[in-house]
Amino acid sequence: MPAELVPIIVIVAGVVAVGVIVFGVVSVRSERDLVEERLGRYEEGYQAFVDLEETDEKGKKAKDDQGKAMDVIDKAIAKRPFAQKWRQQLARADIKLTVAEYAALHVIAPIGFFAAGYFVLFREDLIMSLVSGFIGFFAPRIYVSRATSKRLLRFEQQLPDTLGLWVNALRSGFSVMQAMEAISRDAPEPTRTEFKRVVQEVQLGIDVEDALEHLLVRVESEDLDLVVTAVNIQREVGGNLAEILETISHTIRERIKLKGEVRVLTSQGRITGYLISLLPIAVALLLSVIQPGFMTPMFENRGCGWPMLGIGLALIGMGMAAIQKIVNIEI
Repeated sequence: MPAELVPIIVIVAGVVAVGVIVFGVVSVRSERDLVEERLGRYEEGYQAFVDLEETDEKGKKAKDDQGKAMDVIDKAIAKRPFAQKWRQQLARADIKLTVAEYAALHVIAPIGFFAAGYFVLFREDLIMSLVSGFIGFFAPRIYVSRATSKRLLRFEQQLPDTLGLWVNALRSGFSVMQAMEAISRDAPEPTRTEFKRVVQEVQLGIDVEDALEHLLVRVESEDLDLVVTAVNIQREVGGNLAEILETISHTIRERIKLKGEVRVLTSQGRITGYLISLLPIAVALLLSVIQPGFMTPMFENRGCGWPMLGIGLALIGMGMAAIQKIVNIEI
């Protein structure tokens, strides 16, 4: 076999192996299993709802060895503080993974990034490949964070229309729960899924106030907090909920409009922050790709190279934080 083909074969094998592992990890838990698990956990109250990813033996008679291994790992780390935090993050992003599967991605991603850097990008430059592996460790967290942000943005943009649908349902003679059922049927995603979960919780015996609090845990939105507070107060003291929600809907629409205007006005500052933060790193990576080993002396020289790298990264972080503080205007 020609020596030139060995790295290519290793890369292809590595990519195929990673793909098979990821596919197996995700496909082990079918949608039906997830629904049964979550519905079964609603009965245990708030803590049970947050812990969405513990296994439910019912309906899981045929699982392969990989799935059983994931269950063992999931049970082993289920009560750890970081596991509970990861469950909450995955629930907010609506990503159907267990904590064990998410932890496995923290192992697979660095290996994949390191292999890509070592064999493809930096051509056997060990130091830059290690940097690539370090970046890969944070890749799953970045993906989950971006998915959460996008989902929250869609939910907040849909909230005025959701409240309009809620108001119309109440004025048509529907109760609060019937109105939420209508939202769970007619609203777009992700609003439909979130209100459907609220309805399912109430049907399983959880109080409406607690179900709405669970909704706030999954969707961290100030606008939604205002809506939930109004609904809870109306349930305690009474009043015309339709008029209250209509007023809140108008307020939220104006806030969204103002946020959009502020975002346009601060776009130049945000782009500047991204540019001055990512440009030095992008140039270093580009030079390493064009000329492997170009950045190696910076990492090998502890007396001069390490302090320069540390100071440079610190200044980049401080500059980015300062710009974000300036352009982040509370409304």
